[in-house]
Amino acid sequence: MLNSAAQHSLWSHRLFVALFWVTLAGAVTMAVLPSPPHTPIDGFGDKFEHMLAFATLTVLAEFAFPVMPRLRIAERLSFLGALIEVVQSIPSLHRDCDIRDWVADTIAILVVTTLLALLRRKG
Repeated sequence: MLNSAAQHSLWSHRLFVALFWVTLAGAVTMAVLPSPPHTPIDGFGDKFEHMLAFATLTVLAEFAFPVMPRLRIAERLSFLGALIEVVQSIPSLHRDCDIRDWVADTIAILVVTTLLALLRRKG
C-alpha cells in the first residue's frame, strides 16, 4: 500500500500526463482546423500563439515525463512543431505552412527547457 505522500505524487504525475495529452490534442486540433475559432489572444499575433502553445506543452511535458531527458523532450516537441507545419501545407486545409512558426515553437521550447533546468539546479 502506498503512503499518503506517494499517493499524492502518483496522482499529480497522472494529472500532468493527462494535462499534457489533452493540451497536445487541443494544440494540434487548433493548428489543423481550416478555420480555427477566434481566441482572446488573437490580437498578440500568430507567433505569440505558437510560442505560448509550445511553452505550455514544454512545461507540462517536463512534469509529465520527469525521467525523460530534457533534450529528448525538446527534440520531440520541436519535431511536432515541424510536423504541424508540414500538415498545414495540405491545400485542402487552407492553412499556411510557415517555417517561422516552427522557429517560434522551437525558441519557446528551448527557452522554457533552459529556464526549468536552471530552476531545478537552484532548487
